[in-house]
Amino acid sequence: MTELILTDADFQQHLPTTTLILVTTGEGLRGDFVTAWKKAITEHPTLTFIKLNPKQAPHTAKALGVGDKPVLIAWHQGAELVRRQRPWGTDVPLAIELLQKAIASNPIVLPVQPIPEEKVTKPMHNKPVNVTDQTFQQEVIESELPVLVDFWAAWCGPCRQVAPVLDKLAAEYAGKVVIAKVDVDQNPGLSQAFQVMSIPNLMMIKNRTIVFNQPGALPEPVIRDLLEQLVSLEVPDPAPNADEEEISHQEPSN
Repeated sequence: MTELILTDADFQQHLPTTTLILVTTGEGLRGDFVTAWKKAITEHPTLTFIKLNPKQAPHTAKALGVGDKPVLIAWHQGAELVRRQRPWGTDVPLAIELLQKAIASNPIVLPVQPIPEEKVTKPMHNKPVNVTDQTFQQEVIESELPVLVDFWAAWCGPCRQVAPVLDKLAAEYAGKVVIAKVDVDQNPGLSQAFQVMSIPNLMMIKNRTIVFNQPGALPEPVIRDLLEQLVSLEVPDPAPNADEEEISHQEPSN
């Protein structure tokens, strides 16, 4: 995931995510920090890296309580985990470690619905499957295979860039992963339920658990790596009486 450079207008939608926020005007950053920041972006594609210029986003900077000096903030599901003033390079891996621990300690699962004893074997999909508000439960949550869900819209340019990649990967991972597509204009219920504020948005679900949820047009190598991790990821069975739908970003790991 490349870094996102945000303004007051689009920052709020990213606050529920797990992210590293760098507040900087571009001046005063230590050289070792810049190197560590760029390295982390490459090594942790499932995390969101946000850069915020307080001069271009004054309202957000005020809300975060920051000024013109560089600040690094680790943010998880609406809460600040740690902040470092004028950060050093060593602060980056420490912040990422805190985020990963927060993710691991807070896996959130989707509600369990009764499953019929007799299951009908579904055909192997070698193309993306279009799902709706009405079919999402059956096609995605109850899927025996892990599912990559693409929230998209016809008017979205980045969505059209991702579409041929997903078509290709759907054929390659047929029988291993289902790739589903949700038109956000036609299915506002799903968009609202999963708080999809920016598209394209890729979500991965395995064993009724959301293990990845990330906005942005990710490149093919990153999506392919995520699918490999999704296939090998061990996800425990959810609680049999879970009745709350919550969203989490549990990073896939081998």
